[in-house]
Amino acid sequence: MQSENPKQVAERAASAGAEVALSLFRTTLSVEEKSSQVDVVTEADRAAQERAIEIIREADPDAVVVAEEDDARKTLRKTGRAWIVDPIDGTTNFVHGSRIWTTSVALVDDGRSVAAANVAPALGDRYVADDETVTRNDDPVSTSTADDLQAFVVASTLRLGAGDGRETGALARLAVERFGEFRRIGSAQVTLSMVAGGELDAAVSTVEGPNAWDTVAGVHQIRCAGGIVTDLAGDPWRPTSEGLVASNGEAHEELCSAVRDTLDFSP
Repeated sequence: MQSENPKQVAERAASAGAEVALSLFRTTLSVEEKSSQVDVVTEADRAAQERAIEIIREADPDAVVVAEEDDARKTLRKTGRAWIVDPIDGTTNFVHGSRIWTTSVALVDDGRSVAAANVAPALGDRYVADDETVTRNDDPVSTSTADDLQAFVVASTLRLGAGDGRETGALARLAVERFGEFRRIGSAQVTLSMVAGGELDAAVSTVEGPNAWDTVAGVHQIRCAGGIVTDLAGDPWRPTSEGLVASNGEAHEELCSAVRDTLDFSP
């Protein structure tokens, strides 16, 4: 890899992909279904991914890239370097004209995240992390300081649809009984970056083994911002983990316990 540091490459690649996506935002696009009517892909996703990968390969010609769309590699290796790209995280928001979407790029080395960028151009926000700190629009940020779960603003990171009725109902009940407020943002990466920036106090997901492009960048940013990310059992989160619980760290054990109790989950 050339002298340009990973943070700079991640930011440039995410910004370039986001610029392509933004040029097609709120235009007429052909929308294709993947696994369901709300799991979709557009020409904007493909064009943004191509541009982001192009920037990565200019800096790192031998790069292994894991990316969401088309025939790109889908799984992370246990060792070595790999770039992770999500051209538009929040595609359903994107096709509905909602500004809550982001282009996400992260670098993992031997299983450890070292840099991440989530660029949300329609929101005017750019979250970038090296291996120690995270910034929003070049200003350092950190997780919130709230320590009362009943005052927590919590969001779900991944889709809650018809097939997730039990989890949806359980999390809704938990929100009423234990949280201050529960939200669904529509973009996992934007949600996680918001936890890193203190805009949300926590984020949760019940999904086992979520896609790396939906999670790795934002998880890295939360950890750099002083937060904690675990699985439902409270162990350090990995891409293969069952569930994801991310918080500012102030009431993390209580949060994990509340989610487990509500879902009848036994570690």
